[in-house]
Amino acid sequence: MDRQTLSIMKACEVVGVSRRTIYNWIAAGKVQYIRTAGGAIRIFADSLWRDADDVSVHHGQPSASGSRA
Repeated sequence: MDRQTLSIMKACEVVGVSRRTIYNWIAAGKVQYIRTAGGAIRIFADSLWRDADDVSVHHGQPSASGSRA
Protein backbone atom coordinates (compact mmCIF):
# COMPACT_ATOMS: atom_id res chain seq x y z
CA MET A 1 0.00 0.00 0.00
CA ASP A 2 1.38 3.39 -0.98
CA ARG A 3 1.31 6.08 1.67
CA GLN A 4 0.62 9.66 0.64
CA THR A 5 3.48 12.07 1.15
CA LEU A 6 3.52 15.84 1.35
CA SER A 7 6.17 18.45 0.77
CA ILE A 8 7.26 20.49 3.77
CA MET A 9 5.26 23.49 2.54
CA LYS A 10 2.12 21.44 1.88
CA ALA A 11 2.38 19.87 5.33
CA CYS A 12 2.60 23.39 6.78
CA GLU A 13 -0.58 24.39 4.97
CA VAL A 14 -2.45 21.25 5.98
CA VAL A 15 -1.79 21.56 9.71
CA GLY A 16 -1.42 25.35 9.89
CA VAL A 17 2.10 25.55 11.29
CA SER A 18 5.40 27.10 10.18
CA ARG A 19 8.22 25.34 8.33
CA ARG A 20 10.31 25.60 11.50
CA THR A 21 7.63 23.67 13.41
CA ILE A 22 7.64 20.89 10.82
CA TYR A 23 11.44 20.67 11.02
CA ASN A 24 11.21 20.59 14.82
CA TRP A 25 8.68 17.75 14.60
CA ILE A 26 11.04 15.86 12.29
CA ALA A 27 13.96 16.33 14.69
CA ALA A 28 11.80 15.25 17.65
CA GLY A 29 10.49 12.17 15.85
CA LYS A 30 6.88 13.37 15.85
CA VAL A 31 6.35 12.79 12.13
CA GLN A 32 7.55 10.14 9.73
CA TYR A 33 9.32 11.14 6.54
CA ILE A 34 11.38 9.94 3.64
CA ARG A 35 14.05 11.60 1.56
CA THR A 36 13.64 11.54 -2.21
CA ALA A 37 16.46 10.58 -4.55
CA GLY A 38 17.11 14.31 -4.92
CA GLY A 39 17.39 14.79 -1.15
CA ALA A 40 14.04 16.53 -0.57
CA ILE A 41 12.06 15.63 2.54
CA ARG A 42 8.54 14.27 2.09
CA ILE A 43 6.28 13.93 5.14
CA PHE A 44 3.95 10.95 5.39
CA ALA A 45 0.51 12.57 5.59
CA ASP A 46 -0.90 10.00 8.00
CA SER A 47 1.90 10.70 10.49
CA LEU A 48 0.79 14.34 10.84
CA TRP A 49 -2.26 13.20 12.80
CA ARG A 50 -0.74 10.46 14.97
CA ASP A 51 -0.19 10.69 18.69
CA ALA A 52 3.44 11.78 19.15
CA ASP A 53 4.02 8.90 21.60
CA ASP A 54 3.09 6.38 18.89
CA VAL A 55 5.42 7.65 16.16
CA SER A 56 8.93 6.57 15.34
CA VAL A 57 11.12 8.46 12.89
CA HIS A 58 11.74 6.83 9.55
CA HIS A 59 15.05 8.03 8.20
CA GLY A 60 14.20 6.74 4.78
CA GLN A 61 16.51 6.03 1.92
CA PRO A 62 15.57 7.45 -1.47
CA SER A 63 13.08 5.26 -3.24
CA ALA A 64 14.45 3.20 -6.12
CA SER A 65 12.16 4.84 -8.64
CA GLY A 66 12.67 8.35 -7.32
CA SER A 67 8.90 8.72 -6.99
CA ARG A 68 6.78 9.33 -3.93
CA ALA A 69 6.76 6.57 -1.37
